[in-house]
Amino acid sequence: MAGDDSSGSQTGQSGLIVRVPEAEPAVRVWRERLDPSARAGVPAYVTVLFPFLVESRIDRGTLATIAEVFRRHRSFEARFEHCGRFPGILYLSPEPAASFCRLTEAIADRWPETPPFGGQFDDVVPHLTIAQGQDDAVLGEAESDLCGRLPVTAHVSAVDLMVYDGSRWQHRASFALG
Repeated sequence: MAGDDSSGSQTGQSGLIVRVPEAEPAVRVWRERLDPSARAGVPAYVTVLFPFLVESRIDRGTLATIAEVFRRHRSFEARFEHCGRFPGILYLSPEPAASFCRLTEAIADRWPETPPFGGQFDDVVPHLTIAQGQDDAVLGEAESDLCGRLPVTAHVSAVDLMVYDGSRWQHRASFALG
């Protein structure tokens, strides 16, 4: 999930994501082929916070607090018109990115011990991963195909909690935006 190779995920690891089912027709084939998280059960998504708390720390009170944090944010429309790249990674860029950043900031502020991406990046760039760990030729082939399938517009109304069970990512809860 979230730009990681799921083979390196640990049982009980969790993440908060925005599912983007509207993107599935455009991205499914590429993600299943080129993104390990797709093969491990993660749908098309934009990361809100990864890694989040280990599953053993997520109880009813934690779930209620997560719901409260996200209820303070309104649902919104996101548009995916362009591809972007990190080294070895192809992704779709959502607009407005700031709406995703606000969700990330709100939940990271509540749980400062869980910085986005483990604190390894100075800036969080919202994105929907298509391919990771690929060379430029493969990324170029996927990008060329995707350009003909964009734009994709999505209605963002919830954030989902996903937990890794040792072999696949499982949906554990959804939190509605206000």
